[in-house]
Amino acid sequence: MKDSVITAQQTPSAQRTTRDLTRAAVSGWLGTAMEFMDFQLYSLAAAIVFNKIFFPDVSPAIGLIAAMATYGVGYVARLAGAVYFGRMGDRIGRKKVLYLTILLMGASTTLIGTLPTYATIGILAPVLLVVLRLVQGFGAGAEIAGATVMLTEYAPVHKRGLISSLVSLGTNSGTLAASGLWAVLLAVLSEDQLLSWGWRLPFLLSFALMIFAVWLRRSLKESPVFEQRPDVVDGVALARDEVESAIATADSHEGGVLAAGIRQRKGKAFFLALGLRFGQAGNSGLIQTFLVGYIATNLAVGRSVPTDAIVYGSLAGFATVPVIGLLGDRFGRRAVYLTLSFLTTVLAFPVMLLITSGSTPGVMIGMALGLNIGVLGLFSLESVTMAELFGSRTRFTQLALAKELGGILATAIGPVLAATLTAVTGSWWPIAAMLIVYSLITLVSAYLAPETRGRDLVRLEDAV
Repeated sequence: MKDSVITAQQTPSAQRTTRDLTRAAVSGWLGTAMEFMDFQLYSLAAAIVFNKIFFPDVSPAIGLIAAMATYGVGYVARLAGAVYFGRMGDRIGRKKVLYLTILLMGASTTLIGTLPTYATIGILAPVLLVVLRLVQGFGAGAEIAGATVMLTEYAPVHKRGLISSLVSLGTNSGTLAASGLWAVLLAVLSEDQLLSWGWRLPFLLSFALMIFAVWLRRSLKESPVFEQRPDVVDGVALARDEVESAIATADSHEGGVLAAGIRQRKGKAFFLALGLRFGQAGNSGLIQTFLVGYIATNLAVGRSVPTDAIVYGSLAGFATVPVIGLLGDRFGRRAVYLTLSFLTTVLAFPVMLLITSGSTPGVMIGMALGLNIGVLGLFSLESVTMAELFGSRTRFTQLALAKELGGILATAIGPVLAATLTAVTGSWWPIAAMLIVYSLITLVSAYLAPETRGRDLVRLEDAV
């Protein structure tokens, strides 16, 4: 039986079968899962053991701040990767970039598991850790943006929200896998075993996932939207001066299409996307990174409770993410964005009261609520909305930059700021206040943004 045909444009080269769509979906999900598994492995290690094996000569509070700061440097490299690979993806296509990014991420993550500790080589140990974090971040800077662009450009218009949410399921899968691995290690290993060799296992195991992802992407076809772009000739985008020359010789319709893409004043769509990203990124850094260490260090609960909470919250996310994608397809992106941002804002203090109650059920419920409403729900919408905001000529670059700038301003700085504020105040209320600020930024951005559901993704210009 032949595959049904999904047509993203009128030219024959744009035809994709359901098998092609499935391969793109699995590739996007797997690459994003690997990215978030890599980063969650590190963030949990930073919160649980890295302050002891890479920064042992300082107080526990300062060690946690140092470990979180090392976590944050990866986001600086992500910005460089977003610029470099984003421009490459807009110029020569999405597929080639996604092949390179998966190799960089997988190799650096595996090598982290082979590092000697501070007790073995002294200050060189954290230096090497930072170097590998930079390499990991450089590859990851374009991975999720590329997967988002590829999957959104493959998806049928009426199912974009649902299919693009698979990228978010990748983040959820990676978070779950990393948290599950750490939960098992914490449950079965003693403190000495964990610090001597157990912490290496999750990083080394990621090598097998990298091999499978590389194999899968070798057979992936290029984005049909990239192939249809009017400024792409023989698989390569024309430079600006070449497009200007083409405009001068084209008919009025074709010339107008090209001119709309290169003469539009950029900026508004980018800043709206940055605001949409801010809430999810900031909430993720606080809930999935900082709170794990904060709970383990400051609350009288078992050391595995915060990682167990992330596991259960991630399991619930397998329902949350596609449901939010479906709601976005049914009611539009703005309405669902506004609802989720408002809920996160009003629930910030109640969620933190649950988490800091000292009871295991309170921690579990609070973490699961915060993760699903303030992180995974927003991420499900973010996957499709940000791609729809941008024109096809610069979609990869702008989307990657918006994601990574949001990551630097919120996810990378947030845990360090939260660690500092909670140490100074001796209280948890700064965490709730930061959740509110992050969510309000996204709420305002969603209010100002246009509705993008159903937009023609082949258009070269931004939505605003």
